[in-house]
Amino acid sequence: MTRVSVVIPVHNDEIFLDRCLRHLAEQSVLPAEIIIVDNASTDGSAAVARAHGARVVEERRVGIPIAAATGYDTATGDIIARCDADSIVGPNWISTLTQALAARPQAAAVTGWGWFYDIPGPVSRVLAVLYLGGYYALGGLACGHHLLWGSSMAIRRSAWAEVSDKVHRTNSELHDDMDLAFVLGPNAKIALVPSLLVGVSGRSVRFGEQWKPRIVRGFNTIGVNWREMPPWERWRHRLPKKMRVTARESAFADSA
Repeated sequence: MTRVSVVIPVHNDEIFLDRCLRHLAEQSVLPAEIIIVDNASTDGSAAVARAHGARVVEERRVGIPIAAATGYDTATGDIIARCDADSIVGPNWISTLTQALAARPQAAAVTGWGWFYDIPGPVSRVLAVLYLGGYYALGGLACGHHLLWGSSMAIRRSAWAEVSDKVHRTNSELHDDMDLAFVLGPNAKIALVPSLLVGVSGRSVRFGEQWKPRIVRGFNTIGVNWREMPPWERWRHRLPKKMRVTARESAFADSA
């Protein structure tokens, strides 16, 4: 039977976390383990996690990239699922991601969709399309394939093992989910599964002081990864083999 580890990085999120863990306890298929990465919290996040029977792993170096990576390193499941403390997962979240990966044996990871539970109905849906649709569309162009969204995603542990030493885990000025998608490489298969649906806080789409660092982290993530592999090189790998051969032959002929 496929074992699923759920990793949740947490920094002073005890109220959100308590609700998230209550929803995870109501899954139709329970995870093998829930790992809460306590990222230097000063509130009761760790106590809340232990009260729900989750395993607490401490990561004193502050930053979501290092906290998430520490959690993935610790996971023992065949699949590593990831959500955030403010995620509200439906009762079939675990079974959906397990089935999605089973139906896509070539996929390294799957990623989901969301809605904003603290924003009124129609507005929530419109903002979700603009926010997540823009993130997936523009980020996918930059990456060469689908991005990952940390509020609802899952990666095979075998895929994580291949890139765990390549993610930029010590750079707190990056988006860890986007960085992981880049580092998986241009040939990686990441599937968007809309039924992998979660509710999230609308704090990510409310204009305010948090918008500037979010945008800066996005550009930083792209910049760091483009320096290692520029976009044209990433997309060259995405071309069918026949087209790549034709392109090389054309370049050779032009230089002759």
